Amino acid sequence: MSDVTFQSHTPGYWSADAMEHWHDHTWQLKNRITSLAALEQHLVLSEEERAGVLLSGNKLAMAITPHFFNLIDRNDPHCPIRRQMIPRIEETLSDPAEMSDPCGEDSHMPVPGLVHRYPDRVLFLVTDRCAAYCRYCTRSRVVSGVSDQKLETQWEAAFEYLENTPQVRDVLLSGGDPLLFSDDRLEKILSRLHAIPHIQFIRIGTRIPLFLPQRITPALCAMLKKYHPLFISIHANHPRELTSEVRDALG
Repeated sequence: MSDVTFQSHTPGYWSADAMEHWHDHTWQLKNRITSLAALEQHLVLSEEERAGVLLSGNKLAMAITPHFFNLIDRNDPHCPIRRQMIPRIEETLSDPAEMSDPCGEDSHMPVPGLVHRYPDRVLFLVTDRCAAYCRYCTRSRVVSGVSDQKLETQWEAAFEYLENTPQVRDVLLSGGDPLLFSDDRLEKILSRLHAIPHIQFIRIGTRIPLFLPQRITPALCAMLKKYHPLFISIHANHPRELTSEVRDALG
């Protein structure tokens, strides 16, 4: 981490009045960019982008937090943040060889919401919502709530399966993004998993520290500390994402 240069950015797309609430993660969520009109308040879209926003809405929703939107270069159509977040017309194209489940997760679900492909570890899909939606999402068939297939996690059946499957020692919470849950709701999941003797590792897969660093609060960290060993697996695609706010959240 000492070799990374973190970008300190000043919000460029929002008025000075918004700064009063900028560090409130609930404000960030409520003010996400989710429509063509909201996009066009800030950016001049290409024809490919405009068509993508209008036509791709039944495959994966669009949502961009103000924090992450603020990293978009308005003058660069190839901006790496822009390409991750703004739909393009190419999303609406399909090929006969395409698979809606490219990672083959659905065929390895002993109960809905729990993927058990490898003997000693499982993927626990706990939510279908994210703070922002990556256009390359490999789980777009169930993420964001706009496609025909829905994530229908059977909570009690999943916990019972884990309790009765002693070879499982590693659980990865994913979705969607588990850190969108309230502290209390997330703790209920962690405490239930922590009580299973043969589970040695719990991991949370998240982009929240990058999309919504304001969500990483002292209260959240204090709760997470109670469930050691607990690992947070983050995902960054480009150095521009590593802002000073992200540095502080990761710290």
